Amino acid sequence: MKKLVVLSGAGISAESGIKTFRDADGLWEGHDVMEVASPIGWEKNRELVLDFYNQRRRQLLKVQPNKAHEALVELETKFDVHIITQNIDDLHERAGSTQVVHLHGELLKARSTFDEDLVMDWKNDIKIGDFCEHNHQLRPHVVWFGEAVPMFQKAAEIIETADIVLIIGTSMQVYPAAGLVDFAPGDTQFYFIDPKPNIRESARLEIIKKKAVEGVPELVDQLLNS
Repeated sequence: MKKLVVLSGAGISAESGIKTFRDADGLWEGHDVMEVASPIGWEKNRELVLDFYNQRRRQLLKVQPNKAHEALVELETKFDVHIITQNIDDLHERAGSTQVVHLHGELLKARSTFDEDLVMDWKNDIKIGDFCEHNHQLRPHVVWFGEAVPMFQKAAEIIETADIVLIIGTSMQVYPAAGLVDFAPGDTQFYFIDPKPNIRESARLEIIKKKAVEGVPELVDQLLNS
């Protein structure tokens, strides 16, 4: 069974109604990202950071996986599918994908500020005064700017043996995530699904100039019938 790795980003979830991380002006919901997505922002105003992610969490619980998420599940009938996502939502899992690695954490989890390995499922708001078992404040289980990406090594090991790589909803311009493609073997076949691709097609790279909800189901049918 061939190994197929999906690298997914904000574009696939945007089609379910989840806002992308930053607008063109570099702001998200009127905030500078460093105010709400950095250790400095956390230390400066924990209530603001918690409220920001509480709003994201409430929004996530109201949306559903789209046709792109659902189509990827079908690939598991013929391929060993691994999804490496930059998204912090759970839409891949809700659609039914069974092997998902979250590079940047998970919105529906909280973790201790005392022990970063102490992580728990969390679907409600995180509030000031919500403590872990060691009596330390909980925070979103999300990788902020300036923090290490703990799952990067695992993701790199997955892509090292990939036969096929699908890049969906991400420009692959932001590091360290962008560096993952460099770990793929020399004969890996790449597919890039984007309505406005920023790279050129080659013998190893097929570009599909469509939105995820259109391009992914079409590519899945192609791969399943090849």
